Amino acid sequence: MKKTLFLSPPSFDGFDGGAGSRYQAKREITSFWYPTWLAQPPALVPGSKLLDAPPHEQTVDDVLKIVRDYELIIMHTSTPSLANDVKCAEAIKAANPDVQIGFVGAHVAILPEQTLQENPIIDFACRHEFDYTCLELAQGNPWDEIKGLSYRDKLGNIRHNEDRPLIHDWDSMPSVLPTYARDLDIKKYFIGYLLHPYISFYTGRGCPAKCTFCLWPQTIGGHLYRTKSPDAVGREMEEARAIFGDTVREYMFDDDTFTIDKHRAIAISEHMKRLKLTWSCNARANLDYETLKTLRDNGLRLLLVGFESGNQENLNRIKKGIKLEVAREFMKNCHKLGITVHGTFIIGLPIETKETVEETIRFACELNPHTIQVSIAAPYPGTELYEQAKANGWFTNQSPNQSLVAESGIQTSTLAYPDLSSAEIEDAVERMYRQFYFRPKAIIPIVKEMLTDRQMLVRRLREGREFFSYLNERHQKAAEHAKLKSA
Repeated sequence: MKKTLFLSPPSFDGFDGGAGSRYQAKREITSFWYPTWLAQPPALVPGSKLLDAPPHEQTVDDVLKIVRDYELIIMHTSTPSLANDVKCAEAIKAANPDVQIGFVGAHVAILPEQTLQENPIIDFACRHEFDYTCLELAQGNPWDEIKGLSYRDKLGNIRHNEDRPLIHDWDSMPSVLPTYARDLDIKKYFIGYLLHPYISFYTGRGCPAKCTFCLWPQTIGGHLYRTKSPDAVGREMEEARAIFGDTVREYMFDDDTFTIDKHRAIAISEHMKRLKLTWSCNARANLDYETLKTLRDNGLRLLLVGFESGNQENLNRIKKGIKLEVAREFMKNCHKLGITVHGTFIIGLPIETKETVEETIRFACELNPHTIQVSIAAPYPGTELYEQAKANGWFTNQSPNQSLVAESGIQTSTLAYPDLSSAEIEDAVERMYRQFYFRPKAIIPIVKEMLTDRQMLVRRLREGREFFSYLNERHQKAAEHAKLKSA
């Protein structure tokens, strides 16, 4: 077995490019998701190590002190961070010339040929669902026999082996939680709407929904939801209780749509109630009242829900599969049951206009979730949105490879439409945040939350400073856009 390091490399200050972040970017407040994708292979590979540099504030120099004795390094990358990650790989090779370095992640899953051609420092790329591909690499198997592998042979030629089938027996997959406990400091991971410290992980992969913008199902996980059985999840949560005790305040089931199978979700929730664990999950805005009530009674605290837009035609174009009136009823039920909701919205979806932006802002204020996240539509390679943008000329400067983030790491718009420029899309993010949060209906619940929990008080004050700094940065960027346009 090769001595193997799984690395999420250092990046922009505060940039969450980890293998778990759905939008690789610097958020409005300090936010770090667990490396849910990258953590699974080290759970399979004996003697390996997981190094998640960004949340642990580790620099390239810190990484170089660690990598000298490793034979195999597998790095997670993303479209916005690829150039940065290649520089880290170059520094590692300079320090340890004999090490084999490969990349995993959505970008290389879709563009292995291009990635290897343009970056000679990379020896291989693991395509799509890469867990067992990594295991066979660590076992020292001949590269030409490893399914799902693209690699550079001894003559420098790029080879692509046949695809690896998706994993279906999820009960046999080892838990990532011991890897978290061994290699990560759980107090370094923050998400504004989750209790701290929290833990997020998958109980299955794949999503039946066909949202045109969504990264993981279209690039790695697929559209078939493959899961661990409720009893297997129950045993995993017993293990979590034994490992972390009362330190973890909340468990987040990060499956793309955990509630798509209501009966399974309820069965898992019964284990959470038995273990007296607080939990949250991703959900679609169509759960019925009785299911919501059962989940709440079994320890559910929060739902993360992608509402995306307040315009029905926008939702239809992105194949969201949700009606606005259904989402309204869903939120009415959540408010009635006392279930906290974090709502996510996207500005810049096809074909956004000033009017549809305003509809989305009004819709968010009407629904009144406890907190929101406003993202810019990000056309990642491999998604239907990316292909639509190329076909319709929506990319600014007609450049599909333009960076999705600024030098600071915050999201930028690479799309523009006939009635809405990229600068207007970016400006709308700041405007939506201001109009949503600067209302008594949004402020009062947050203040009450702060008054009942000292940890939350300290945390919200910190997040408030970060939030205003983020808005100020967005405002300055919009002013620069306007100045350039007038010039």
